[in-house]
This record gives sequence, structure tokens and C-alpha cells, in this order.
Amino acid sequence: MKGIPPGFEDLLREETRAYAYLATLMPDGSPQVTPVWFSVEEEHILANTAKGRIKDRNMRERSQVALVIADPRNPYRYLQVRGRVVGIREGEQRRHFAALDQKYTGGPSRGTRPAHEVRVVHTIQPERISADK
Repeated sequence: MKGIPPGFEDLLREETRAYAYLATLMPDGSPQVTPVWFSVEEEHILANTAKGRIKDRNMRERSQVALVIADPRNPYRYLQVRGRVVGIREGEQRRHFAALDQKYTGGPSRGTRPAHEVRVVHTIQPERISADK
């Protein structure tokens, strides 16, 4: 991914298992923050959630987001990403969730999500990236 400061690329690698803290905007303009599992696809960050959750509704209505991707070994070492949601994929996104489940738990997908739940992947285009250690 372009724009990652030198020495911080590891925070985006699967084996690091870093969490992202995703900030979205509520209808009144106040922030809402949620820890999320994420992956990287070319120049985008992918965040998977269930359709209808607060972060899903917020990103559908207001595309501006911010993420902090914290080093699991040192939370004061992090990437800050500000950007916009440029795509939303629905339906067959359970495969993406299963891959994230493998990444973060180290085992096969536990299949703990309700069968009726519609998974959604939000594609985030980073616009500004900074880092701190």
C-alpha cells in the first residue's frame, strides 16, 4: 500500500494480527469508534461487518472514516489512516469473514455468525496516512 511510512509495513501483514480501530460519523456528526478485523487488498483497506450495524449504516451515509492500526505488542506504535469508503460488497462476503477469522484466531472459521446475517465488506481508500512510535 502506498504512503505507509518506512518501518510500519508490518502492521498491515496478516501474521501481525493488528486490529484496526475504525471511526465513523454518526448522523449528528459525533464520532463512533469500533475495533475491527481488517485486510488489505492492493491500495485499499477492507473492513468486514454485518449489514445494519451502526458502523455499516454510518459508512453508507457518510463515507469519511479514520482508522488507527495499533501494533499488538506496543499500542503506542500505530498507523493512522484517514480516507473514504469507495465501495460496499454484500452477499458472498462470508468468505472474507472466514479468512479474517483464520487470520485473527489462527484456526478454521468457527462459524459462530448467525446464518441469516448478511456480511458486508467496506472498501476504504486511504487519503492520508501517518504513523507514530
